Amino acid sequence: MDRYADYRRLDVTWVSDGVLKVTIDNPGRANALDAVGHTEITRIWRDAEADERVRAVLVTGAGRMFSAGGDVEWVRSFTDDPQARIDGLREARELVTNLVEFTKPVVSSVRGAAVGAGLVVALLADVSVVARNARLIDGHTRLGVAAGDHAPLVWPLLCGLAKAKYYLLTCDPLDGAEAERIGLVSLAVDDVNVLDRATDIAVRLAEGAPTALRWTKQALNSWLRAAMPHFDAALALEFLGFAGPEAQEGIAALGEKRAPMF
Repeated sequence: MDRYADYRRLDVTWVSDGVLKVTIDNPGRANALDAVGHTEITRIWRDAEADERVRAVLVTGAGRMFSAGGDVEWVRSFTDDPQARIDGLREARELVTNLVEFTKPVVSSVRGAAVGAGLVVALLADVSVVARNARLIDGHTRLGVAAGDHAPLVWPLLCGLAKAKYYLLTCDPLDGAEAERIGLVSLAVDDVNVLDRATDIAVRLAEGAPTALRWTKQALNSWLRAAMPHFDAALALEFLGFAGPEAQEGIAALGEKRAPMF
């Protein structure tokens, strides 16, 4: 039985021998990740780790969008249901730790917007290839919660503390060109070339010396493992915030497509 056959929000195919292509695919919802999609984007790394055929992973979004992040209704459940908050915190932690501990190379191909959990995957990839006109947005504080999940873990390492503070506090979007300039992503290319460039890199990595590549990744990811206490603190503060009035207003404003009134 194909271990990927039961995925509903991810389209899992093979680019070539050794390269698994994971496409976030939620038609009509800008590839938003609802409860099902978030569980699947968390689980896929365990399945791909156990699959001896996989030597590299290419992750992208269907159509012209990478992912709009967490589905609003799913996120709203965190404000109403303590068990949903507990489950959400656990799974958000697993998404990040599964990516950090995944031993094989990951290449992200980003067009359109990458937000929320989609941004987690885009930036925790080992090589991130984005369109120059892509929009990268960490919107936590606009939502009324602390910038948790991946941001305090990886942004200061990638682009420095000053830039990390600016974008995480203001929620200003970055285009791909600026993200490359400040070091947040690996490469920014023309929109039409993103998938081809990312695919070429994934194939090249899959053809490389697997143990050497995986051990190099393991060594480099020691920086992320050392920063895990920052991540755990930020994630706890984020989900604590979901129990308060600021998150209720932020989520309501998002659903009503208006500016929040904090």
